[in-house]
Amino acid sequence: MSNASNKIFAKAWMVIVYLFLYLPIVTLVVFSFNDSKLVTVWSHASFRWYTALAQDSDLISAVLLSLEIAGLSALMSVFFGTFTAFALNRYKRFQGRTLLNSMSSMPLVMPDVIVGLSLLLMIVSVQNWLGFPERGLFTILLGHALLGTAYAAVVVTSRLREMDSKLDEAAMDLGCKPLQVFTLITFPLLVPALVSAFLLTFTLSFDDVVLSSFLSGPGYSTMPMVIFSRARLGLNPTINAVATVTIAVVTIAVIASSFYTSHQERKRKREEAQAYSDTNK
Repeated sequence: MSNASNKIFAKAWMVIVYLFLYLPIVTLVVFSFNDSKLVTVWSHASFRWYTALAQDSDLISAVLLSLEIAGLSALMSVFFGTFTAFALNRYKRFQGRTLLNSMSSMPLVMPDVIVGLSLLLMIVSVQNWLGFPERGLFTILLGHALLGTAYAAVVVTSRLREMDSKLDEAAMDLGCKPLQVFTLITFPLLVPALVSAFLLTFTLSFDDVVLSSFLSGPGYSTMPMVIFSRARLGLNPTINAVATVTIAVVTIAVIASSFYTSHQERKRKREEAQAYSDTNK
């Protein structure tokens, strides 16, 4: 095949892939403005289901609960994942390192059903022994943080491997203490990875339905659980509205994160170039 044919094939394949990935989402967004009660039959454009969404207290409560759990679990995941990544990347030899490496990556390949069932059995056993915790916000948060920590550790570890350890050594040679090295050198370089890890774990938590179903209690239903339960009884156009709002928020967050990460990366490269230039003078 000629180069021209290869380019045409590549572009055509790219279009097919994008249509396969995003056409269902576009269809969902379009039908969220449909006035008909039938989600697959177009009537005329209307904000009817957005008005219904504003009056759906159960769904709004589920969205707020999902946001609360996703935000807290993402913070916990980034915190524990960062320390795990530092332990595995900066300390090559210590007792239990192989076990820590295996256990931190196990949730990535373990089916969510198995993780959720094992956590449920553990929580029930602890509750029978100590009388707490009750299944609800706290137990869902633990499950999501467990899964998110594994993903955050992978993201932060990849960033640490790209960082030049000589920068830390040079800072310590110049008199910086370990805490100063972390706050002045390491942490600013890690910020893009931390933001990426937060967004990834936030999305995983916000979208999770399996772990939440195992670990939730009465009165604690997340947005995916409510949508899943309603979908089994028949599709409700209100779901299209809440899905469209979610897509809009996520899209804005991803674009803002991309711009921020790109800006930080360009800033870091300029500062490194300036530092090397000043050193060579």
